[in-house]
Amino acid sequence: MKRLLSLSLLLALGTAAHAAPTPITLEQAMAEPDWIGNPVESAWWAWDSRHIQYTQKRDGSPVRDTFQLASDGGAATRIDGPARGDLDTAQRIHNADNTQLAFVRDGNVFLRDLRSGVLQQISHGNDNARGLAFSHNGGLVWHVNHTWYHWTPAAGTRQVAQLRSEKDPDAAPVSNSLREQQLATLETLRRDRANREALKQQAAAWRAADPTRPAAPVYLGEDVVILDSALSPDADILLVVTRSKKAEAGQGGRMPLYVTESGYEEFENVRTRVGRNDPAPHRLWQVELASGKVSPVSFDALPGIATDPLAELRKAAGKDALTGNRDVQVGAGFGAPSMLWNADGSSAAVMLRSVDNKDRWIATLTPGSDTLSPRHRLTDPAWINWNYNDFGWLADGRTLWMLSEQSGYSHLYTQAGNARPQALTGGNWEASMPVLSADGSSFYFLCNQAWPGDYEVCTVPVQGGAVREVTALDGVEDFSLSPDGNQVLVRFSASYTPQQLAVVPAAGGQARQLTDTRSAEFKARSWVQPQMVKVPSKHGAGHIWAKYYGPETLEPGRQYPIVMFVHGAGYLQNVHARYPTYFREQMFHNLLVQEGYIVLDMDFRASEGYGRNWRTAIYRNMGHPELEDYQDGLDWLVENKQGDRERAGIYGGSYGGFLTFMALFRSPGTFKAGAALRPVGDWMQYNHAYTSNILNTPDIDPQAYRTSSPIHYAEGLQDHLFIGHGMMDDNVFFQDSVNLSQRLIELRKDHWNMTAYPLERHGYTRSDSWFDQYRRIHKLFKQTLKPNE
Repeated sequence: MKRLLSLSLLLALGTAAHAAPTPITLEQAMAEPDWIGNPVESAWWAWDSRHIQYTQKRDGSPVRDTFQLASDGGAATRIDGPARGDLDTAQRIHNADNTQLAFVRDGNVFLRDLRSGVLQQISHGNDNARGLAFSHNGGLVWHVNHTWYHWTPAAGTRQVAQLRSEKDPDAAPVSNSLREQQLATLETLRRDRANREALKQQAAAWRAADPTRPAAPVYLGEDVVILDSALSPDADILLVVTRSKKAEAGQGGRMPLYVTESGYEEFENVRTRVGRNDPAPHRLWQVELASGKVSPVSFDALPGIATDPLAELRKAAGKDALTGNRDVQVGAGFGAPSMLWNADGSSAAVMLRSVDNKDRWIATLTPGSDTLSPRHRLTDPAWINWNYNDFGWLADGRTLWMLSEQSGYSHLYTQAGNARPQALTGGNWEASMPVLSADGSSFYFLCNQAWPGDYEVCTVPVQGGAVREVTALDGVEDFSLSPDGNQVLVRFSASYTPQQLAVVPAAGGQARQLTDTRSAEFKARSWVQPQMVKVPSKHGAGHIWAKYYGPETLEPGRQYPIVMFVHGAGYLQNVHARYPTYFREQMFHNLLVQEGYIVLDMDFRASEGYGRNWRTAIYRNMGHPELEDYQDGLDWLVENKQGDRERAGIYGGSYGGFLTFMALFRSPGTFKAGAALRPVGDWMQYNHAYTSNILNTPDIDPQAYRTSSPIHYAEGLQDHLFIGHGMMDDNVFFQDSVNLSQRLIELRKDHWNMTAYPLERHGYTRSDSWFDQYRRIHKLFKQTLKPNE
C-alpha cells in the first residue's frame, strides 16, 4: 500500500523516473533557484480545519507572501491587505478542551474561538510577546521582556510581575556602626526613618488591595542578567533563570569587510573561539508574587552533578578534577522551552544540561520548594545530542513525556511520577517532532522505520501499543494536526521536488496533494535519479548509506572517473528521500554524469538519522572514521560500478571542506584532486557550542584538537587542491583558510590555489559566486581526472 500511495503522488508531480536525463549546464545549475519554483516554506492550519495557510518566496524578491487554500484542493489565494489581520500562525497553543487557540502575531497576542471563529486581539503594541500560555481560569499569560501579564475575559489585562536586574532601592542598608550610632543618638533621624517605613507599608497594602495597580517590581540584583522566566497558570509563582553579569564571554573576533558602500574597510564583531571561556552557568529562582519572596533553587539533587566525567583528561593535562557541583545551564542550546508548568500549576518541569555537555536532566519543582526532584537523567561519555530534547506534560498533569536517546536511538517515553520511563517506541530508528493529538490519546511524530532516509508521520497511543505509519510519502519534512484532530497537514518533498503540501486523514489513508510550485521548465526536465545504496564498511561500521549517481547502463569495459561529495555540518543527513539541502550540487552531479563521471554522496559516520553510536563515532577523533567511510565508498565504486581508482576526486563545503582537507592531507594519492569550500582548517578557531561537544575544550583535551585539525597534517598534501571561502563568513572564519594557506606556503606545497569571495558569508547567496566557484571545481576535476579529454 505504501508504495502505491507514494507512486500516486510522484506521478501527480510529474516525475519521469525512467526518461533520459535532460542535459544541464553549469550556468543553469548555479542560477538563482527561482527558476526551479520556490518551495512551500512554512504551513499551518486555519482555525476551521478546512483551510491551509502557507508562505512562499516571491520570484525575484526576498519578500514572502502568505497564501490560503482549501484542504480539499483548489487554487490558492494570496492573503493581502486587511485580510492579513485574520491570519492564524503556525505556532499556536490550545486550551484544555480544545475550544480556543491562542498565538502571537507581529508581537501581539490573539485568541481564537474554535466554535465561532471569532478572533480577539488581546494585546496592542509593538513589543514582542513571549511565553504565551493558557491560565487555568480560561485566561492567558505572557511576558514582554520579563514583565508578565495576565488576561481574563472578566478582568481584562493586568500586569502581574516585573523582573528587574537592579538593586532593590528599598532594601535594608548594609550594617554599619556609624549609621547605628547616628540612629541611636538622634531622635529626628529615627522618626524620619519610621515615617518612610510607614509610607512604604501603606503603598504595599494599597497595591495588594487594588487590582488595577501594576505589580511591584521584583529586584534580582544588579549583578545578574535575566535569561528566561515562566509564570504558573494561576499567575502566583514565577520561575526565573539568570546568569552572572560578570561572566567573562572571552575575546571575540573582529572580521574585516572589504567591499562596502562607504568605500572604507569596515569591521564586524564576531563570536569567540572554542574554550576561550566556558558558557556561564545559570541559576534558577522561584518568586512568590504575592509576597515578592525570591528563593534560589538548588541543583544538588541532580544525579551525577558532583561527579567530574572529565577528571582523567584534566589529570593528563595537569589540572585538578572539579570539586563540588558541575556548572549547569537551564535548557541552553536545545531550542525549545526549558520550563513547563502543568495545567493546574502544582508542578513545573525543568530541563537542564551540564556545561561540559555530558548530562541532561529533567526535574520537577513544586511551588514553595527550593529543591528539584529528578525525574530523568540522560548521560553520555561523549556528548548529549542537541536534537531530540522535546518534553512536556500529559493531560493528567502528573505524567511527563519526553524524547531520549537512552536506548541508543531517539525514542518517545512517558513517565508517571518517579516510576521508570515507559518506552512508547523502540528499535534501530529515530522518533522526532512529537505532538499530542487533540484529545490527548495518542502521539504523532516523525519516524524513519523503513530505512534511515525514509521519513513518515507515525502515531502511537499514549498508553502504549503498536506504532502505525500514517503517511506513505517517503520524504516528509514536517507536519501539523488540524484543530479538530481529524487531518494531518504534511510538508513533503522528493529528490527533485522542493517542499510541497499534502493532507492525510489522521487515521491514515490516501494522501491528497495540494500544491506543486515547480516551474513548467523544471517539471519538463528529467533527472539522474539517485540510487540509495549500502556501502559495506571494512572498518567496523557495518554499512554506510550513500546516494549513487551514474548512467542508467554502464558501458562494458569502461572505467569511469569518480567524484565523491561530502555534506556539511557533520551532524546532517543528505542520503534521504527528501529534496536535498544541496540541490545545486545535485544538479552539478547530473552535469558530471552526463560528462562521463560517476558520483557518490555518503552519510559518513557522525551523520544524523542513524542513532547515538553513529553520531558519536567521531568523539575526540574528527576526520578519521569519516575518511575510512569514504575509502570504503571508493572501494565500492571500483568493485561495483566500474570506477577508476586512479581518477578519483572529492569535494564539499564546511564540514565537507574539512573532510576534503583530511582526505588529501592524511591519505595522499587516494584522491587526485579535492575542492575544500568554506572549510575548517583548525578546530581551535571554531565555535564553542559545536566543537566542545565533540572535542571537549583545548585546555583539557589538546590531543583531540591535534588529532582532528587538518592544519597539523598539511605536510601530506601532494595532490591538487582548490580552496574557496567567503571573506564575510561569520561561521567558519575566512581566517581559517588564510592560516591554512600560510602553512602550505611554509611547506612549499604546489598544485593548490585559493579563491576568496568578498561578499559571501558561510551560505552563499549570489548566483555569480556559485557559478564562479563551481566553474573552478568543474575545471579542476576535468584537468585532473579527465586530462586527455
